[in-house]
Amino acid sequence: EVQLVESGGGLVQPGGSLRLSCAASGFTFRSNTMSWVRQAPGKGLEWVSTIYSGVGPTVYTDSVKGRFTISRDNAKATLYLQMNSLKPEDTAVYYCAKGTWSNMDYRGKGTLVTVSS
Repeated sequence: EVQLVESGGGLVQPGGSLRLSCAASGFTFRSNTMSWVRQAPGKGLEWVSTIYSGVGPTVYTDSVKGRFTISRDNAKATLYLQMNSLKPEDTAVYYCAKGTWSNMDYRGKGTLVTVSS
């Protein structure tokens, strides 16, 4: 059974940082492309970033480029999202997903990030 469990969310002030983690199990993590997606209050799901299988390349949505960094530890089957210079508009539930934005087959339950003073 595929499981994706996010952690690391919370309340942070504008300009602050958080690191999200996603513990994966039930599939061969290193062989799979992984993504982070988010859903802001009252809005639809939005793609944030993708890291390709192995130690593959990374891609980001324009609004987080230069502020967020996606990474993976294949030995620990864990996906990360380092978020710096956070803005109120980054407030959302962040989900770890197996696959790309257009080919996502599993998603975790999410972790809430609130950016507010």
